[in-house]
Amino acid sequence: MPSSHADVATEHASRYLQQLCKHWAHKFPVEFDPNHGAIDLSLGRTVMDADATALRITVSTDEAGSLERLESVVADHIKRFAFREELSFDWKPAPAA
Repeated sequence: MPSSHADVATEHASRYLQQLCKHWAHKFPVEFDPNHGAIDLSLGRTVMDADATALRITVSTDEAGSLERLESVVADHIKRFAFREELSFDWKPAPAA
């Protein structure tokens, strides 16, 4: 399953994790708490972990061609929530599980 990972530096990681999960909860299966969240989107799965310095995001999809689109959708939504700060998403292939 193609996967990629980004560590996004922010002091508001937990806030963004919860906002994204709540945002998509009406449309997709979602589970979350302040430090961990998982969303099963139609494009693929997004898993997030928040700590005091970063939001760690892993996205995975059944179709390699959808991975870049999923990265973009997740990053664009988080950037909208984080309009007060400039976030950087440096997606890298995730290590094989």
